[in-house]
Amino acid sequence: DGMAIASHVALSLLMTIFPFIIFVAALAGFVGDAQLAQQVAYIIFNIWPEQVASPIAAQVHDVLTGVTPGLITVSAAVAIFLASNGVEAVRTALNRAYRCIETRSVFFRRGQSLVFVAIGAVASLVLAFLGVLGPTAFAYLGERFPALLAYEAIYNVVRLVMTTFLMVVVLVAAHLWLPQSRPPALQLWPGVVTTLVLWVIAGKVFAFYLGKFANYAATYAGLASVVTAIFFLYLIALIMIIGAELNAALRRLRDGRLR
Repeated sequence: DGMAIASHVALSLLMTIFPFIIFVAALAGFVGDAQLAQQVAYIIFNIWPEQVASPIAAQVHDVLTGVTPGLITVSAAVAIFLASNGVEAVRTALNRAYRCIETRSVFFRRGQSLVFVAIGAVASLVLAFLGVLGPTAFAYLGERFPALLAYEAIYNVVRLVMTTFLMVVVLVAAHLWLPQSRPPALQLWPGVVTTLVLWVIAGKVFAFYLGKFANYAATYAGLASVVTAIFFLYLIALIMIIGAELNAALRRLRDGRLR
């Protein structure tokens, strides 16, 4: 039932994005720079295909600019709970892939999901702060050391690498701590690497498909952007499940050889 679980994860993640950004906005306002939330949204959608990210990013921008900071702060408590639903959906997918029956307390699981959301929000803000501070610092150094300006393209690649690194950390953390049980940590790398490689391929292929063949507006009219985002997240979730299934299959193979 991996496809059914992938659909559940995709819808949960789509419903998680807006509460997560609202929570990040409240956290950014608490540290004194509400504009960091816009940078976090840019970081999140920068790794999506442009055709998928643009409509959703525009709606997120409207959310962040259309409400008062006080309302965002009041909504943060509800937002972090709603955002944790996305973590719970990923937990369900990994438990099914690793053939686990969940026995931990619901309070423990929800608390762990809330911690995941909070750490993700803080990490996103730190990355956003570096993204805002970095160009300023690079321009400052470029004025005094003009030779550095030749490496500006490399600097932009480094920013993308940092975003990718954060995504890898989140994926590894999900495999390590969300499921009831899983293979030993050093044996998780086949599924993680497979997931990352297939994510990159899926992003390129899906962008090509949207640009050359797909016309969701003709079928779904005003819902085209939402359907496109769900379809993309469905692919991302399905690939994550395939990576976990690969790890589970390799564990069964090892256990059979040991016996």
